[in-house]
Amino acid sequence: MELFGMTTLLHIDASARPGSSDTTAYGSHTRRLTARFVRQWVATQPGAKVIYRDVGMEPPPPVSGRWIHAAFTPEPAREAWMKEVLRVSDMLVGELLEADLIVAGVPMYNFGPPAQFKAYIDNIVRVGRTFGFDRSRAGDPYWPLLADAGKRLVILSSRGDHGYAEGQRLSDRNHVEASVRTAFAYIGVTDTHSLAVEYDEFGDRRLADSISQAEAAVDELVVALIRP
Repeated sequence: MELFGMTTLLHIDASARPGSSDTTAYGSHTRRLTARFVRQWVATQPGAKVIYRDVGMEPPPPVSGRWIHAAFTPEPAREAWMKEVLRVSDMLVGELLEADLIVAGVPMYNFGPPAQFKAYIDNIVRVGRTFGFDRSRAGDPYWPLLADAGKRLVILSSRGDHGYAEGQRLSDRNHVEASVRTAFAYIGVTDTHSLAVEYDEFGDRRLADSISQAEAAVDELVVALIRP
């Protein structure tokens, strides 16, 4: 982590719901949590820089055959069309490389992350940029390029049902945090934290309580991450 007040925070929202659930009817709980985190962070560290990326409203293009061809072509040999195919990916990777802390709002859609966020992951897991590959390398030919960068990841999620945490009744169906952690660990970001709102589809007092608990947990997490 950089000096107090000098961090760069990458704020990512992946919800298909516009607006925040505290200000918009049927708004997003994850947008609510990420916005709260960023407000608290900036209030405590007024010198912090925030980069915002809304992949829920503006999804990155999915990986295609042309994208793969371009990404695995050494940069000096890339043709003009390859550079254009990788333009968005290069931008997203650049944002990630600049960030000290990534705060991602990733709701659960059918037990996993939204397709929009999966597209984001596919665009930032880049050979030569965020992971290395050498088929002649002894042992594992892949290695993370961000392992020594000191980056941290916060995953703020929401779920329609309840009981998805480790050891609970639906933990085996939760493929959100595990898949996001796996992808980021692959490129070298292993310091991760997560919390979630549950009971969204119930819409009763349990949802309200879960939101309150998640907001309190966000506040505590900000303090914990800032503390030396």
